[in-house]
Amino acid sequence: MTDDWVSLFSGGKDSSWALYRALEEGLNVSRLLTVHPDGDSYMYHVPETRLARLAAESVGIELVEVEPESFDADDAVDSGEQGDAELEPMEAALRELQAELELAGVTAGAVESEFQTNRIQQMCDRLGIDLFAPLWQEDPRELADAMLDAGFEIRIIQVAAHGLDESWLGRTLDADALTELEELNDEYGVHILGEGGEFETLVTDGPHMSRPIELEYETKWEGTRGRIRVTDARLGER
Repeated sequence: MTDDWVSLFSGGKDSSWALYRALEEGLNVSRLLTVHPDGDSYMYHVPETRLARLAAESVGIELVEVEPESFDADDAVDSGEQGDAELEPMEAALRELQAELELAGVTAGAVESEFQTNRIQQMCDRLGIDLFAPLWQEDPRELADAMLDAGFEIRIIQVAAHGLDESWLGRTLDADALTELEELNDEYGVHILGEGGEFETLVTDGPHMSRPIELEYETKWEGTRGRIRVTDARLGER
């Protein structure tokens, strides 16, 4: 039996790049796993995770969806305990998959967050599986350029950082946007890849996808942060 890999997947650029790189490396990714947080989260990408279904259809890999109860992240007192608790439904889902797959490991899109990466690695150790994290501690600009050079189409769907205003919502993360983000990094410290939730993304097309995701949306702005609210989404034609 071929060893199976599960891609921890939100539809955002980082998890999508980890999936793409795994496929390029010849790993047999047989499942995508998406956790749908109810409210804020310390461990997971939150906005528009339902669009992972369209992405999975376009990629052609079966999607497993996890529906945890609210993590009550806003009321968390101890971030470490909160992170551990939020990981439990994902780990339970992976244990179920171990019963039906020859599970070799998981892919993850972590770049700089030791908080998240250490917990995912510890989970893998408990499960006796490997972790493939191709973005870990790579240069942010080089990673962003690699994604664009590969043909990723990336949309910004949420912002929460000084210097990022409503005009960024729905914007394509292209070379011009990256140049502006470098300037905002110099001025405000905005991370070029949005680490720490400064901005969140959705990959609407890429070389690993058979059809692009087409969106209709509204923007919702609240003082210093905002997000898009998708009103319609579908797979387009090549």
